[in-house]
Amino acid sequence: MTNIITPGGPVAGASLDPNWNWKRAIPSYGHTSVDFERRVDHDRLRAYRLGRARQALKNSGCGALLLFDVNNIRYVSGTKIGEWERDKLCRFTLLAGDNDPVVWDFGSAAVHHKLYCDWFPEDNWRAGVLGMRGTIPPSFGLMKMHSEEIMDLLRQAGVADQPVGIDLAETAMMFELQKAGMTVVDGQQIMLDAREIKNIDEIVLLNQAAAMVDGVYHMIYEELKPGVRENDIVAMANKMLYEMGSDDVEAINAISGERCNPHPHNFTDRLLRPGDQAFFDILQSYQGYRTCYYRTFNIGKATDVQTDAYKQCREWLDKAIAMIKPGVSTDKVAAVWPKAEEFGFPSELAAFGLQFGHGLGLALHERPIISRLVSLDNPMEIKTGMVFALETYCPATDGYSAARIEEEVVVTDTGCQVITHFPSEELPIANRY
Repeated sequence: MTNIITPGGPVAGASLDPNWNWKRAIPSYGHTSVDFERRVDHDRLRAYRLGRARQALKNSGCGALLLFDVNNIRYVSGTKIGEWERDKLCRFTLLAGDNDPVVWDFGSAAVHHKLYCDWFPEDNWRAGVLGMRGTIPPSFGLMKMHSEEIMDLLRQAGVADQPVGIDLAETAMMFELQKAGMTVVDGQQIMLDAREIKNIDEIVLLNQAAAMVDGVYHMIYEELKPGVRENDIVAMANKMLYEMGSDDVEAINAISGERCNPHPHNFTDRLLRPGDQAFFDILQSYQGYRTCYYRTFNIGKATDVQTDAYKQCREWLDKAIAMIKPGVSTDKVAAVWPKAEEFGFPSELAAFGLQFGHGLGLALHERPIISRLVSLDNPMEIKTGMVFALETYCPATDGYSAARIEEEVVVTDTGCQVITHFPSEELPIANRY
């Protein structure tokens, strides 16, 4: 494992700040920096992430990583130019051998980063653009030009004869890289190796993101009443999150009444009605670090079968949380959840994502993935410093209601801490009659 930069200097073999006491609650400091508390240390955060990427590269047998995934670019370089870039494949980063990363930025962003990102060598910012999802045709030659430029940098780093890990890229770019002489392998797995263990700065940012959603759920609880629409709740939640400092509200699922079963993963303009069961998922990020956080409510009143579904959903979730500690394998966690057939689905593939665990970080889905579909035959070890969400779903016997609950957990040295704090031990009934 790489050396981790902490306030006291490099600590070989550590995954977190060794001074952190897991018996204390993980802090959510707020958005500001102050002189009287050590809060998120961004220099430490960037050094940690780059160190993890370097070590994962060395462990992989590759000579370099060429990264187009915005989450990997941010992890390695500490840079981001806006959520609009997420699906454009317009920026890329090269981490070659022991050299510093090189970032090709979208137009003037390269000049901006030279001014404001002093942790990077000035010569390692380059202007560049590729195909913008095919809108710039490969025949124009940009991909060929950049592929030859990248190969030249690989030769300078002494790794041109070694495989290069690529996370994702436009198909035409992959062809050009191969024409230029690159041997391409799967780099996403290498980066997921790097990103699976969070340091204390990442954990604090994830906790702060969860704290923001705690507040949104209190607002939702107060607003749930007949005549309000699902999309009204989505609009209010978006507004509140951006006012609190969110940098991306990726999605808010709002699902109510007869739409709860089967789970559609979306929202509409359906009006909330008395007695509806309704569940919500809030996916947003703070300084890049994401939430995935479900809560279920009833509007005014609840039937016995709705309450029973909620209790069963909570029981399945609590059993999984109780399993989480270092050294446990993900198949053991998945085994406590019901088989797909036991809650109305023909196969584990058809039920995928309903009884589910997934890592959280700069991406919504990182390691570990926990499900009966994946984990029983391909288990992964749970480790201190992992952060992931556990989510369960239980349809009600009325044929249309359902409960959905999700908690985010941080794996500590002896177990886990839950960082999603809006109350969910019992079914919340908003504006009870």
